[in-house]
Amino acid sequence: METTHQISPIDAYISTFPSNVQDLLNQMRQTIAQAAPQAVEKMSYGMPTFFLRKNLVHFAAAKNHIGFYPAPSGVQAFKDDLAQYKTSKGAIQFPLDKPLPKELIARIVAFRVKENIGL
Repeated sequence: METTHQISPIDAYISTFPSNVQDLLNQMRQTIAQAAPQAVEKMSYGMPTFFLRKNLVHFAAAKNHIGFYPAPSGVQAFKDDLAQYKTSKGAIQFPLDKPLPKELIARIVAFRVKENIGL
């Protein structure tokens, strides 16, 4: 009997990018998962999303950056730490040619977890 392994939608999304971008997307995914182990992965708005009572954070690859979407509150709360990155109301751009700031990402995710569960 042949077993079928179904690829997750997030794995499928990540697999469409060049290997260097896949590495960054997988690092982002792992960092978020470690910071929010109770969150569930899903696709939302065409992006990998972590969900905890409601959307927690999204991330996606673009031509020159990894977009990280922690809601406007997540950007505002860490605006000083994010000064070296391009940001907008609810988005942060991490350049593809630089290491991801995993510790900062983890802190932003932890902040968003507290927001989502009402602490």
